[in-house]
Amino acid sequence: MTPSWDPPTDDELAALDALGAKGRWELQGRTLALTNLDKVLFPPGADGAPVTKRDLIRYHAVIAPHMLPYLAGRAVNSNRFPQGVDKPGFWHKAVPSHAPEWMATWDYPRARDGETRTYFVVDSPPALAWLANYGSVELNPWNSRTASSQEPAWAYIDLDPGTDTTWEDLVQLAVLHRAALEQLDVRAAAKVTGKRGIQIWIPVAPGYSFDDTRDWVEALSRAVGRVVPDLVSWAWAKRERGGRARLDFTQNAVNKTLVAPFSARPAPGAPVSVPITWDELDDPDLAPDRWTIRTALAHVEAVGDPLRELIDAPQELPELG
Repeated sequence: MTPSWDPPTDDELAALDALGAKGRWELQGRTLALTNLDKVLFPPGADGAPVTKRDLIRYHAVIAPHMLPYLAGRAVNSNRFPQGVDKPGFWHKAVPSHAPEWMATWDYPRARDGETRTYFVVDSPPALAWLANYGSVELNPWNSRTASSQEPAWAYIDLDPGTDTTWEDLVQLAVLHRAALEQLDVRAAAKVTGKRGIQIWIPVAPGYSFDDTRDWVEALSRAVGRVVPDLVSWAWAKRERGGRARLDFTQNAVNKTLVAPFSARPAPGAPVSVPITWDELDDPDLAPDRWTIRTALAHVEAVGDPLRELIDAPQELPELG
């Protein structure tokens, strides 16, 4: 059963707001040494307001009850932008030596020489807030849990738009996948990525391998692709796709990760990857970057999270002819 977490109190948030450019913040019994709180991490988006590190820390703290179910019990890779998202960022996996002792970690038993061995396991609001202070703008959890690192918990369908793919094209591809999944009586939910794409997450029962889920998703997506061949390319390199979308089944691998639900993305305005209901695909106002760190919490509190009830659902994948 997925645990639950409490949000920060009003007093804790007021204390964060009252800090100067740096200082110590008490959050749920943990002391966080925060720095450069007024540094702009995201240029202004549609609302015209830049997003500071303080804003990201606050967002991580308040969204924690909704994001942590997708992070707890899993290794996490971070896309860090300590100088802001308009400067080059980098992927960071290893736990730094200065990380607090209370941050949970995990050693990957199959790590080879030269590969990251020790990863963060983000399991509390203070851990999420610490990562925001560390410049971790985007969080990508492993598909598998640490207790069974070679077994996927999800089958991923990643709808990756090409240079000529319109939003309407991408929604059409998502609707076709929805119809196929409904025909197969397979439970799944979609989310917008916060950039240009849509992902569909399908919970799977224990016992599957990544080869199993990759082959299953490939078979499903190739069937969908045959319905709209003019929209889809199977080429690996973007330059070879003729501007068309790729239905990327290769994300189903132990070393591949997708952005966590409710994680921010490195773009102006701090857009957020947000789960959506299937019916929202019909909403003319839907956009992949519709929600930001300023609006995502109100949205999920108003309409809920259709993906959360699928976490650890022991679903068997039907045979595909």
